[in-house]
Amino acid sequence: MTTTHGSFTVERLLPASPARVFACFADDGEKRAWFQGPPGFVEKAPRSFDFRVGGEEFNSVGPADGDAHVFRARYYDIVDDERIVYAYEMYAGDARSSVSLATIELAPEGRGTRLTITESGVFFGDPAEAGWRQDGTEQLADAIVAHLATAAE
Repeated sequence: MTTTHGSFTVERLLPASPARVFACFADDGEKRAWFQGPPGFVEKAPRSFDFRVGGEEFNSVGPADGDAHVFRARYYDIVDDERIVYAYEMYAGDARSSVSLATIELAPEGRGTRLTITESGVFFGDPAEAGWRQDGTEQLADAIVAHLATAAE
């Protein structure tokens, strides 16, 4: 099996306070609102969310008639309103597709917050997986932007 290593950083300037952006990651209801996969994906197994150092998160979604895309994470460092560090693995069906270390950083900037997501991972199988992960993270960052805009209305 081929392994590919990749790192990337995704940034967004969000029109909300660091505390408000942090809640998008720390509160289960908030996270469910934006962390759900592309349109048409459904929950394949019950989610779990234990947001604390040492806590774990599990999310399994996918097309109704297709394989699950599984996200399984463990939190290693949490500084309220500033930083979240976690390691996670992704599965496509029963096959592990990657293992990654991710850091989310929040910094006040003007009237908003600079969100920086940095990830380093090893991707198994298709070498394009590393690029797909960055694309997926870009889409998730955009989903947070959309969620904050909707929640503010």
